[in-house]
Amino acid sequence: MRSVAEENLPVTVGDLRDFPKDPIACMRALHEEHGAIAALQDEESGQRVTFVFSPEHNKTVLSDAKRFQSRFFTLRGSKRSSQRRVTSGLLSMNGDQHRRHRRMVKTPFSKPVLPDYQPAISGLVRELLDSWSVGDVRDIHHEMNSFMLRVTSAILFGLDDPDLAFETGHLIDEWVHKNHEVGVTAFIADTDISAQYDNLLDMAKQLEHNVTTMLQRRRQSKPGPDVLSLLIQARDAQGSISSEELIGHVALLFGAAHLTTAHSLTWTLLLLAQHPSVMADVFEEIDSGIDADLPTQEQTERLPLMEKAIKESMRCLPASSYSQRITAEPVELGPLTLGCGSPVVFSQYITHHRSDLFKAPDEFRPGRWEWISPGPYEYLPFGSGPRMCLGAGMAMTILKTTLPAILKKFRVSMVPGSRVDARVISTMLGPTTPVPMLLSEPDGKFEAQPISGTVLDLVDFHEMPTADEASQAA
Repeated sequence: MRSVAEENLPVTVGDLRDFPKDPIACMRALHEEHGAIAALQDEESGQRVTFVFSPEHNKTVLSDAKRFQSRFFTLRGSKRSSQRRVTSGLLSMNGDQHRRHRRMVKTPFSKPVLPDYQPAISGLVRELLDSWSVGDVRDIHHEMNSFMLRVTSAILFGLDDPDLAFETGHLIDEWVHKNHEVGVTAFIADTDISAQYDNLLDMAKQLEHNVTTMLQRRRQSKPGPDVLSLLIQARDAQGSISSEELIGHVALLFGAAHLTTAHSLTWTLLLLAQHPSVMADVFEEIDSGIDADLPTQEQTERLPLMEKAIKESMRCLPASSYSQRITAEPVELGPLTLGCGSPVVFSQYITHHRSDLFKAPDEFRPGRWEWISPGPYEYLPFGSGPRMCLGAGMAMTILKTTLPAILKKFRVSMVPGSRVDARVISTMLGPTTPVPMLLSEPDGKFEAQPISGTVLDLVDFHEMPTADEASQAA
């Protein structure tokens, strides 16, 4: 890649396909070279993607929903296609349509409704823990993905159909990834990309079929304390949500709730296991603050160290590492002039790792939350502004219920010598390898273990011993 120095602009010329290959490495390089704002220009097509890396620019982009609009799905398909219908949720809506649907969709995620989901969440946490035993080695990445598929199914659909839920969850995962891969390079002539687009349309057809089946089953059953029941019943002065709109909302909600929360659960357990001094304090708080095997909702609100660890985990390794907006009109953004339809990327990961905002930003330090109070455009794991994630409260409820329950019943530790790789796929930062953990009695004997992998490029595991140090200690 090379800079456009002669224009005195923060623009780097290169291959846009480098961005989806390794988004964090690409954004780090752009931020290091240009600072708060940068653009990557494709050498062949001339297409530009603009990146903002500061709270000030984050605010400009995220607070102005009129000029910077959402178009999460670049490829919508033809008007009558399955791809068009399954991409018709909130992330594809703007203006009055978005405001109307957000008002109706937010009700199932509002604070007064969240306690209604607690029995389902607690029951599934208990089911998870009952399937584990002391001495097991579990791939926590796989376990948390599977667990969140069950939780998402129960909360969204209120039905017990694990086969369809798992099939749909995996399909949504692949479909979202494919949307991103094809969408980022859609303007580049490539026969392989054309084949991927055809595959994307086929996946959308299967996804629509699965979601339609779930909708039909829910309509035929008695309304319950689940999101879909509330969405089916939702009405305003203009009427109810159409079946086509429900399909789009459900596909989005299922994918978002499943993947991001699963990654946050995995990353928090990994970070705690590899920081024994933090884990010891969190365990003491949990052990003394929870009477039974599962915390009540009231008890989860009285675990401040646990909450700080969760917040710090989402700062260090935000499950949503970046997102984007599209300009709806010509815009002046810093020194750059953007035409209508220009993509603008903002990054939670880069913002969270700015040393001027967070001291020792690459270190996991939950104690920092005793004295810091970052603004909404400095710390934004759930986004910010008028399009902030509706499920933030739901995600925190799941995290604050599940993690204390796991840590009260088991001491979790990484298997020595494990390799843990991390990568951003379709905006989400998650493991791409197993995360093997040994389950032991909760005896408070916490030790970090030597591990390798690309996750070490993202976080400084300063309490982790080297392999030689661990061998000598043994």
